[in-house]
Amino acid sequence: MTEFLRLGVNIDHVATIRNARGGAHPDPLKAANIATLAGADGITAHLREDRRHISDADIARLRAEIDAPLNLEMAVTEEMGKIALRHKPNACCLVPEKREEITTEGGLDIAGNNNRINDFSKMLQEQNIRVSLFIDPDEAQIRASSDVGADIIELHAGSYAHAVISGDHKLITHELEKLCIGAELGHELGLEVHAGHGLTFDSVAAVAAIPQIVELNIGHFLIGEAIFIGLDASIKKMRHLMDKARATLG
Repeated sequence: MTEFLRLGVNIDHVATIRNARGGAHPDPLKAANIATLAGADGITAHLREDRRHISDADIARLRAEIDAPLNLEMAVTEEMGKIALRHKPNACCLVPEKREEITTEGGLDIAGNNNRINDFSKMLQEQNIRVSLFIDPDEAQIRASSDVGADIIELHAGSYAHAVISGDHKLITHELEKLCIGAELGHELGLEVHAGHGLTFDSVAAVAAIPQIVELNIGHFLIGEAIFIGLDASIKKMRHLMDKARATLG
């Protein structure tokens, strides 16, 4: 039987809207609770160096109050390592981070930073925090992720998602094939395989149908769509599309 496909909902951009005016509304914790009731299997939050959306207080409240696994996205820095060890989320997804970027623009270079990632990962794993590495679906990066002892890889699906938006069918096929090959290799190496970044109602099905992928992490689109149909409905529709695609695997 095909393994159930989990949905992680990233609530960063609820905090982005809150921070636009200051104050406490809308509350990311409330969004996280709505998400879990609507079918999310976990909550993701990215604590950035510049605190442009999620705050330290948000992480503390999410860890203490949500009834779902918390996946803390973070850069590989001493500051973030200390925060992770203090709050002990269920998992930490290590991502590249540049102050000037609007959003995460690509995967970590594990192959070029093997020793640093290895030491950082072990520090987290010693405290029973699962380590996920956000990487491009590239063979060298996947093998390097296995070499440093990661528990999970999250394949960057942004190039595929952008291809769907552009309507470039040749590029869609090319990028989807990269995700399929990457997921298969990761699974063969004993890594738990996730995917995320940029997925929408129009692009999620093909990724959800990749059998080796066991979790999708989706945020910006769901929060944006919630403006029009509500967060509950947005997540339920995504959950339905994922389940429908998964059912085709038998």
